This record gives sequence, C-alpha cells and structure tokens, in this order.
Amino acid sequence: MRGHIFVMLWGLYRLRVLQLAREFNAGLEARVNERTRIARELHDTLLQSFHGLLLRFQTVSNLLPASDAKQALDSTIDQAAQAITEGRDAVQELRPSTLVTSDLAVAVSALGHELATAETTEDTAVFRVTVEGASRNLHTILRDEVYRIAAEAIRNAFKHAHARQIEVEIRYDERQFRVRVRDDGKGIDPTILKGDELAGHFGLHASMNAPNLSAAR
Repeated sequence: MRGHIFVMLWGLYRLRVLQLAREFNAGLEARVNERTRIARELHDTLLQSFHGLLLRFQTVSNLLPASDAKQALDSTIDQAAQAITEGRDAVQELRPSTLVTSDLAVAVSALGHELATAETTEDTAVFRVTVEGASRNLHTILRDEVYRIAAEAIRNAFKHAHARQIEVEIRYDERQFRVRVRDDGKGIDPTILKGDELAGHFGLHASMNAPNLSAAR
C-alpha cells in the first residue's frame, strides 16, 4: 500500500515539474517574440525615419557656403549618425539571437578574434577560449544574455584594460553552467574602487578584473 502511495506521489511530483518547465519555456518564448516585435518596429519605423531626416539635413548642408553655421550643422549630423548607429546596434541585441551560431564558444571565439584583428597596435592581446565538460544547447534568450555580458567584458579587456592575455572559460557541469572572463590588464582605477563615480559610466565596482557568470541547471 505504501509503495503505491509513494509511486503516486512521485508521479504527481514529476507531473508538476514538467508543468513548471512548460510554463517557464512558454515565458521565455513570449519574451523572445516580444523582443522580436519591438526590434522590427524600431528598425522599420523609427530608425528608418531618422535616417531619412539625416539625409535631408545632409542635403541642406551641401547647399550652404562654408560658415560657422555649416560647421555646427555638420557636427550635429555626425552626432546624429553616431546615434543612429548605436540605435541599430541596440535593435540588433533585441533580435531573437545575436549569434550567427548556436554554439556559444564559437560565437565568443569569433568576437574575440574580430576584436584582436581590429587592434591597431603591434602588441595585440592573445585571446583564447577553453571549454570544459560536454557542450549543451542553451535556450536562445539565455544564450544571448550570457553572450552579451561576456562580450561586454571581452570588449572592456581589449579597449580599456590594455590586456596582453584574455581568456574565456566556458564550463558545463552536471548541474551548473559557468562563463568566466579573465585578463591581465591594468584593472580598475583605485579611485573608482573607493567609490568615486566616473561621469557617463555605470559599471559595477569590482576588486578584480575577472567577471564570472554562473547558473544552476
């Protein structure tokens, strides 16, 4: 009798787990669809309209003689073009996948090598990606979030830390997934670590330059 009760309770537990998993996946899919809709509307309406206005301003500038007013207009046009570029980048991040591949390690490697190639100095940082454990497929929205965070850390290592060694470690454990970015750069200015804010920057204060992302499975 007790055995039958145990089997019944175990069956109810498994049924509840599957139900929660379906609800969780449905929530993720809803977020993906909403992000796709917003990205499409921003790209097809707002950014396209701004780009059209920018072309009209450029036409007006071409008709003006050299003057302080023309110089000011040209400077404004350059700033607007930069804002449109940043807007397109933000829209790209809203799309269902920022990656050209479902393999996180391949995508991170491609970004790192792209940044290394873009370096103008002769002493280019050595970039490498290591993978531990059996690679698993991650949900699109989760994979993209992890990729964006890791990508920001990698860009900072190349652009601000002036690192010579940059390493990304991706680890798949049985119940945990972890991404760690390490570099030998100059780190954060001590005055920033003491609490002084840097105008226009909103990064996290940290005592070491090794962002670590972990998630229980």
